Amino acid sequence: MQNEKTQIIEALTRWIRQRPQLEYGNYGCPTAYCSESRSITRDLHHARELLRAVSWRDSITAEDLIDAARSSFSGRLSLVKTDSGYTVDYCTGQYWPTEYRRAACAVLASALWDRFRADLPTDRKTGDEIRRTARRELSRAIAQRWFN
Repeated sequence: MQNEKTQIIEALTRWIRQRPQLEYGNYGCPTAYCSESRSITRDLHHARELLRAVSWRDSITAEDLIDAARSSFSGRLSLVKTDSGYTVDYCTGQYWPTEYRRAACAVLASALWDRFRADLPTDRKTGDEIRRTARRELSRAIAQRWFN
């Protein structure tokens, strides 16, 4: 089971490491292009941090990640089992370069949300408590953006 989780983590790592393939011609000026590029890079940093947070938690399983993929980001990111492990399949919404890393972040944050909720006592399983846990265990940027 842990082997499958490792395969999923590796597939997601490969996925977020892809170059965004921005086309400079789609932007009217260098300022807009650079702004978009910075946003995409920030998404990479968020995805890396979320991947680390998920990978060291043995309580998050491969099934948890697959379930999170089904229910997050409109289900557009899928974790597909192949003969050689897992791969990421993605259905683009509007513009692939700006959303593929966000999709990975949404899936990972959803898996963490579910784990935080499961670890809380029954009388404290509220959104506020889950957000408090996220603020305690993750960076401020991650807690504010993905656990709002």
